[in-house]
This record gives sequence, C-alpha cells and structure tokens, in this order.
Amino acid sequence: MSATRATPLTSTSPLYAAGFVTAFGAHSIAAGLGAQSGNLGLTLLNLGILLAVYDLAEVFLKPVFGALSDRIGPKPVVVGGLLAFSAFSLLGLWAADPLILGLTRLGQGASASAFSPAASAMVALLADGKNSGKYFGRYGSWKSLGYVIGPLIGAGLIFAGGFALLFATLSALAAATAFWVILRLPRLQPAPRIRYTILDLTRQITERRFLIPTAVLAVSTGALGTAIGFLPALATRHGLDPVAGTAAVTVLAIASAAVQPRVGKLRDRQAITDSNGMKAGLLLTASGIGILALAPGSITVFASAVLIGAGVGMATPLGFAHLADTTPRERMGRTMGSAELGRELGDAGGPLLVGSLATLAGLPLALGALTLLIAAAAAPRLGSNMPHRNPTENR
Repeated sequence: MSATRATPLTSTSPLYAAGFVTAFGAHSIAAGLGAQSGNLGLTLLNLGILLAVYDLAEVFLKPVFGALSDRIGPKPVVVGGLLAFSAFSLLGLWAADPLILGLTRLGQGASASAFSPAASAMVALLADGKNSGKYFGRYGSWKSLGYVIGPLIGAGLIFAGGFALLFATLSALAAATAFWVILRLPRLQPAPRIRYTILDLTRQITERRFLIPTAVLAVSTGALGTAIGFLPALATRHGLDPVAGTAAVTVLAIASAAVQPRVGKLRDRQAITDSNGMKAGLLLTASGIGILALAPGSITVFASAVLIGAGVGMATPLGFAHLADTTPRERMGRTMGSAELGRELGDAGGPLLVGSLATLAGLPLALGALTLLIAAAAAPRLGSNMPHRNPTENR
C-alpha cells in the first residue's frame, strides 16, 4: 500500500499541541514535585526516583514506539499515546500517595514515549521533503513554550486545587489533543515494509547523515538540561533571589522558542545550510556555557541564558529537519525515535557530567569541560550537499 500524500493545506497544529503536552506534562509535574516534596512526605531519594521514572520510560520505549509507527502508521500511535497519557493522568487524582505518584509518572512517561516520536515522524511525513525547517521550527517552538509555562501553570494549579487539579487538567488537555488529531489529520498509511539485516541496521545508525544530527541534538539537549538545573543555582550564588534564577531559565526558553521558527524558515529558503547552521548553534551554546565557567555573575547569567537558548533553538530544528529529509519513509518513525532517545540521553548525561566533575574539581572546571565537549561536537561536518530524500521516492 502506498503512503498517503499530505496536501500543503494539511494543518500540523494538532501535532504542535502534542509536543506542547509532553513538555508541559513533564515539567509542570517535576516542578510541583520539587516544591511539594515536604508536604508529600518524600525523601530526597524518593523525589529523585519520581523525577527520573518519567525519563527512564522514555529512554527505553521511544525507539520501540517509533518503530511501531513505521509498521502501522504514525497517527494511531499519536492518538493512542495521548489517550493513554490522559488515562494515566487520572491516576494522579490520588497523588497524595507516593506509590500512585510513581505509577502515574511511569505511565505518563511510557505514553509520551509513544506520541512524541510518532508526532515527530508525522511532522516529517506531512512536510514531505518541503519546508521541513518551518514545520520543525514551529514544533520545537511549541515544545519550548511547554517548558516555559509548564512550571508556572503547574504551580498555579497546585496552589488552586492541589495535584488533583493539575492531573485533571493534564488529562483533559491530552484527551482534547487526541481528538483534535483524530479530526484534523489524515491517516498516513505505512510504507511497504523492507526487511533489514543486522548489517543494514548497523550501517544505517552509523551513517553521517544520521549520526551527526543525532549527536547534535543530544549535545544541545545536554547543555539545555544543564543550564536549566544550574542557572538558578549560579544566580542565587551571586546574590540574586530564586525568582531571578527562575527568570533566567525563562529567558533561555523564550530565546529558544523565538529562534526555532525563524531558523527553520531560513533553512527552507536555503539561506543557511544544515551543517553550518548546526555548527553555529553548537558554538553559540558552547559560548553561553563558557561564560558561566569563566565569568559567572548576576549579568552574565542572563547573557548566558540568551546564548544557550539561541544556540539550542538554532541546532534543534536543523537537526530534526535534516533527519526528516534524509530518511526513507519506511523507517521515519524509528529514526525519530532514535533521535529522541539521543536527546533523552543528553538530557540526563549533561547534568550528570557537570555534577560529577563539579564535585571533584569545582563547578567552573565542570562547565569548562562541557564547553569543550559541545565545541568538539561542532567539528564533524555532514559533507557538502548531503542528499535529501526525494519527496516522491519510497525507498
């Protein structure tokens, strides 16, 4: 069966909403858990487990659900994941029990593992080799918006009605998005299946056109996770209050959300190449981390936030758009799931690396090491005129 073609009039807005749901859900609950851990009777160990279980589910399951979307088409996986997220969120109505909280977070993480890579794959297939930068720029921008307002709205909902109101809101939001996807998006039939040998799979995941953008996404997300965790700490260490520290993270997220759609449009107009754009994004990010390492202070914290946000916002849509345009349709979901896995590993690895090195040698040296790592990731090039997938080709 041939893959259903998407028309230029097809709206991708429901997929942007799906990206918002996963970011909003993860960060609103994580911030709420940190703020309410004392009221819930959580030890630091229990808090760490509850924060990690969501990401742990995503690390293991994103490639699995990405491959499933190749088999049955991405739309059923997006819808099923959103409805499962809605159902598991209802467990949070009894969130006063840490065990129920853990099960809720695990279920939400598993559900997000389904609809997140499938939504990315569907964005790629609807773009169909045309304007991928614009589509992924907007998709990433809406995710960044979820990172920004998730903790703020989550705190407000918890204040107004406790965790029960927050989880009820997440359940309703995910369900509404699922029905929006059902009503507005076409059913993209899976491409004919092609049997791959182990040698084929090994060659695919070591191709430069896959490995380099996936590494860029992982390193960028590692820098983002590190900045979100350490910017508030550095702000308070240099005389700013906690609100200012939170404001620095917000500045970072706003910069990322503002840059992504603009970079995507520049890419589609061929005003910027994927290779040069990703390199520039990583170097901007490295300069932001480097400022924190060399001259931390009340002003440089915000300057660093702008540079990191702009750098991540530049590299991310270019990485995803490149993967979308160079991946055959029949393995789009698996590729997006693997790219999302890279981002999850970076999100965990960046803060872990900095935290470990800071314990041994101090925070400036740890941030300096991360700066060098990011700059090194900018060195490999995709090569000149890396071939893009032909939109009419089903390889």
